[in-house]
Amino acid sequence: MKTAIWLYLFLFLAVFDLHAQYPILTPFAISLGAAPTFIGWMMGIYSLTHLPGNLIAGTQIDKHGSRRYIVFSLLGAGIILLIQAQIHTPWQLLALRSISGFVLAFLSPACLALLAQLSSDPIKQGKYMSGHGVVHTLASVVSPAAGALIVGALGFSATFASLGYLLILSGVIAWLSMPKGLAEVQHEVVTEPAKPSNPAEEKRKFLPVSWRYFALPLVIACAQGILFFELPLRGGGHSSMMSTGLLFSIISIGALFTLSMLFLNRYSPKLRLIAGVLLMSLCFFAMAAIPQIPLSSVLFVLGMSKGIIFPAMATLFIRLSGGNKLGRIFSLQSIATSIGSFIGPITAGQLRVGLSPYFIAFVLLMIGIMLLPYFTARREASLSDPKSILG
Repeated sequence: MKTAIWLYLFLFLAVFDLHAQYPILTPFAISLGAAPTFIGWMMGIYSLTHLPGNLIAGTQIDKHGSRRYIVFSLLGAGIILLIQAQIHTPWQLLALRSISGFVLAFLSPACLALLAQLSSDPIKQGKYMSGHGVVHTLASVVSPAAGALIVGALGFSATFASLGYLLILSGVIAWLSMPKGLAEVQHEVVTEPAKPSNPAEEKRKFLPVSWRYFALPLVIACAQGILFFELPLRGGGHSSMMSTGLLFSIISIGALFTLSMLFLNRYSPKLRLIAGVLLMSLCFFAMAAIPQIPLSSVLFVLGMSKGIIFPAMATLFIRLSGGNKLGRIFSLQSIATSIGSFIGPITAGQLRVGLSPYFIAFVLLMIGIMLLPYFTARREASLSDPKSILG
């Protein structure tokens, strides 16, 4: 439990730091002379450069543990923000965002893999994942508005510098306080057969989860990327940073509302995923087709759907994997998320004049719902008895 508390602290500081940038990055890019299309690429390149980092993280986290990669991500991201405080052109911002995407690619898989292996009990694992979601959401509730307030008081350069120092401080604390023996937790895996009897078992030994499951985080990330691109550009990009920050905070408050319902962990992760993705898709449809509904209300409900989806998705991957190769599994989930986050804002930037990007997000999420029952049907019996999987 002590390890989980340390991880939650580092996650809170990191998430607060990163989410504080959401309402200010687009205005900052506009102040440097960037066009909306360029901003779409700037947001997308961050996710694209996640991919090589995720690929490296997958095997290395399973091999060496999480501690060094958590520290590396926090320190590296902080240094990049200090440099970002001194730039003067959109291309410099694009380059730094691409480097930042690679550096931070290690943080989420390392934290999730370590949290998942703190217990072999499915209920406790679900609680750890919900705790991760609660910490993530608490930080993201206050950070967008806080970022906008800091910019209003100090300006862009001082804001990025202060956020950079906060990340560096988090990395130093993680290095000094996280026990070195923590990495050993990563190597406590479920006993496997000595020799697989056929190629199918050999493939499962390498990765115990089918590649098809990762389509769902891809479409969800694509929809979120569209949302993060569109919200700061309301009113032709002239919406205030404070109002944009408050809208991001409303999403987080909605997520916190459902994350606090710990009894949801007792329901099937498949059922929670279907309900959450359906709710999210309806929110995007409302934003595209029913503008009369107050945006704040729709975003609150959309946040509620996020609070249902992400703990359920993590629990689903843990149960399907049987507790094996969690570093690789969460890295592949991050890869799928990165691809979706790359496609989302670029698509929105290219098509927003002739077609509502929110409608594109709605279609993608509905496709994800249709694929999910097919993906999980073959292992429904196993999911109904998770203890049989985790041994």
